[in-house]
Amino acid sequence: MPLTLEIVTPEARVYSDTIDTVVIPTTSGEIGILPGHIPLLTQVAAGALRVTKGAATQLLAVSGGFAQIAGDKVSVLAQSAIEAEKIDEQAAEHAMKRAEEELLKGSSSLPPAEIERLEGIVRFSVAQLGVRRRR
Repeated sequence: MPLTLEIVTPEARVYSDTIDTVVIPTTSGEIGILPGHIPLLTQVAAGALRVTKGAATQLLAVSGGFAQIAGDKVSVLAQSAIEAEKIDEQAAEHAMKRAEEELLKGSSSLPPAEIERLEGIVRFSVAQLGVRRRR
């Protein structure tokens, strides 16, 4: 009995398919979801999300959000998500460096919301680079 996985961001549906298993990075560590999993709502952390379908494994980089498991349906609502083959390493490195520089320059004068936004960019960039280099 397969799982149905849907990954949605504010901009678009990034992934939708029937799969065998998924491993989701959460704030408490990685969790593996198999068919028949108990209902669950958990907070997603920036990192690599692994999807297995048959003998193939696909990697996606995700940022913060939430995952809901209900029956054999897994819904991931993420701030950002991208498939490994669509990641531009140079763009991710550039975004990370810019955000780090802004944090270093104005860490004492930046509002907390801006610091959180910049730290989120760094975390998602690190996740993208990790996924791309692991592929």
